[in-house]
This record gives sequence, structure tokens and C-alpha cells, in this order.
Amino acid sequence: MDLALPTLSLPDLGDFPEPAKINLGPPKAMSRRAKAAIVVRYLLNEGAEIALEELPEDLQAILTHQMGSMRLVDKATVQAAIDEFTSELEAVGLSFPGGIAGALQVLDGKISPHTHSRIRKENGVRVSGNPWQRITSMPAEKLKPIFEEESPEICAVVLSKLDVSVAAELLGLLPGPLARQITYAVSQTAVVTPEAVDRIGMSLAAQLDAEPLEAFSDGPVQRVGAILNNSTNATREDVLTGLDETDREFAAKVRQAIFTFANIPTRVAPRDVPALLRGLDQAVLLTALASAKASGLETVNEFIFANMSARLADGMKEEIAEMAAVKATDGEEAMATIATTIREMEARGELMLLNEEPSEDT
Repeated sequence: MDLALPTLSLPDLGDFPEPAKINLGPPKAMSRRAKAAIVVRYLLNEGAEIALEELPEDLQAILTHQMGSMRLVDKATVQAAIDEFTSELEAVGLSFPGGIAGALQVLDGKISPHTHSRIRKENGVRVSGNPWQRITSMPAEKLKPIFEEESPEICAVVLSKLDVSVAAELLGLLPGPLARQITYAVSQTAVVTPEAVDRIGMSLAAQLDAEPLEAFSDGPVQRVGAILNNSTNATREDVLTGLDETDREFAAKVRQAIFTFANIPTRVAPRDVPALLRGLDQAVLLTALASAKASGLETVNEFIFANMSARLADGMKEEIAEMAAVKATDGEEAMATIATTIREMEARGELMLLNEEPSEDT
């Protein structure tokens, strides 16, 4: 069957009217909150990282509600908001925090702690921001008094916020029964709300701010120990003898804080001797060992020789035997240099000094 399809005639393009031009008109007037929401939404769409969590909670809530109330925004309005934001940003030459609280935050660590605390208290500035950043940055020794005074439940929350290594160190500083109570209390923290954690952080931060400022960063034991570390042997022994007569307990703690050349056999691990010798000047080492032999500190020499190769030890003994008599001041300076080198290696984590148990008569 022959099917004839009708011929379709296309109209000439000129028969169609020109498409109507869409006139969006001027950008719609919007509030500053709406403009801020547009800018934030635009930046997030572009993959920018915006630290919105650092804004005050009320501003975070306002932004969230504003974004939730908006639907579609035409391109002209978006572009106008971006242009206004960009022009304002480029026009800013310098910005100040506004208010004493903001100024104190900017100057924290730049002015003295005493001045910072005095201004804050005089102006009634409360602790702001995230208190846990301050609490979790504190060393275990500073957190120990809090754990000794607060309830196990509060301590369990704090322990859960700490870095694992700091938490482990802190538990080691606490009495066994208290450490076990706090550890068990951690199992009860599953139902603790974020609001409760925030309140605990703010309360602890307020307690820390209420503590009187300390004039010295180190305790008395560390300060006396550092002074005696750099004193002559005669002065050091004379001061320690006097401390023994005045306060035996304090004297014992100071002795633990002191490290001198004579403490090497009891405070340095044998495995660390090779690393120590590599970091010492050979002439200084020979001078110190020669002076130690003449000063009755042969035990130090024996300890060092026992933890090096026999060939190297024999060679050093021969050199010491051939040396001229060492002046007492030169010998003491060399021994002090070695002791300082060991303390510096400990500070860098290259070795760990052993704890020397106090004798029965101290």
C-alpha cells in the first residue's frame, strides 16, 4: 500500500517574532543579614573553608536561621552582595577588635600576665571563647590539682577531652585509688550533653583565672637547682649542707633537681653514653676526666670508660696519663660543660636522666 506522507512546509525564520528580552531589573534590596548569608553560601559553594565555629554562638544561630528562611536569589542580587562585600573588604585598612574583651584577646601573650589579669578583673571581662583550648593545652602537672579537688565525674569529662599522652601522664601522677575512680567514671560519660561539657569547661576556666598569679614560672626547687647547677662544687656542697640543717625535705628535692658531673654514673643510662661522647669536644672531655681523676671522682671515669669500646678507653687513658696537671678552674669548667651538655640533650629528648633515689640519711 502506498502511503503518501504530507509535505511539511517550514515557515520562514522571519515569520517568528524576536524572543522577548528578559529584564531582571535592579538587584533587590536586602538586609545585611541576608547579604551575609548570600556571601557565606557563595563561599561554601566555591569550596572555601570558613571557620564559622569561631563566631559567637548567637551569631551562628542568626546566620543559620537567616539561611533557613531564604530560597532562590537571582544572579543580579547575588553579584551585588558579592561586590558590596568585596569593596568593603578592600576598603578596610586596619581593624580593631572593639571592646576590652577583644583587645585582651589580641594582646594575650603580648602584655604581661599580671597586667592582662588586672585589666580583665577591673573591667569585669569574663572568660570567653572555647575554654577547652586553654585547659587541654596545660601540662599534666598543672592539671593535677584540679583532679585532686574535683569530683571523679568532672575529672572524667576533663580526661576525655585531653590528648591521650597527657591523660596517661596525668593518671600516673594521681594516687592509685583516685586514678581508678576517674577511669571508671569515664564509662559514665556516654550520656553527658555538649552543653554540660561547655559548662564544665567554663567553670574550670573561671577557677583557673581566679587563681593568684605566680611571680615565677618555675618553682623554688627548680630555681635553686638551676642556680646550684651553675655554681662551683664548693659553693654547691656548702649550700646543700646548710639546706640539710634547715629543711631536709627541701634539700632532698633540690638534690634531685641538681645534675652535675658527679651525678653521671647514677643519672645517665649506660646506653646513652655513646651518644653523649659524640656530642662532646674531645679536649673538654679529656680535661674533665683528668680533673675528675685528681679530684676523687674516679667512679665517673670508670663509668664512662666501661661504656665505650676498650680500644677507645685505653687510648683516652694513655692521653690522660701524658697530660700535664690540669688547673682546678679549668677542670671544673670542663666538668660543668659536660653536665650542661647532658641537660641540654635531655631537654631535646635525646636522652632521659634517671631518677636518683635519696639516701637513707637525707
